[in-house]
Amino acid sequence: MTTRPAPRSSFRFHPTLWLCAAVLLAFPALGTMMSDEVNWGAGDFAIFGLMLAGLCAGLEAAWHLLASPMWRIGAALLAVLIFLTLWAHLAVDLFD
Repeated sequence: MTTRPAPRSSFRFHPTLWLCAAVLLAFPALGTMMSDEVNWGAGDFAIFGLMLAGLCAGLEAAWHLLASPMWRIGAALLAVLIFLTLWAHLAVDLFD
């Protein structure tokens, strides 16, 4: 019997994470079609899509590259906080 640790598995893609991001991107599209109060342009969708892609990529990297659960949780929280901070700043037009 050996006591060697198991080799690290290769990169595992999490399609549910990316599917949830696509659903989040679809909500403003539905709101734009159904109501005049939601007025998103192509630039808004592009920026939100890039923000969601960055968040998902950060979460995938945290889950793949970090071994300790504590570091994974910390990195995931940091990615979410960066996403929410950028979203809040863009929502009130701090970046013109």
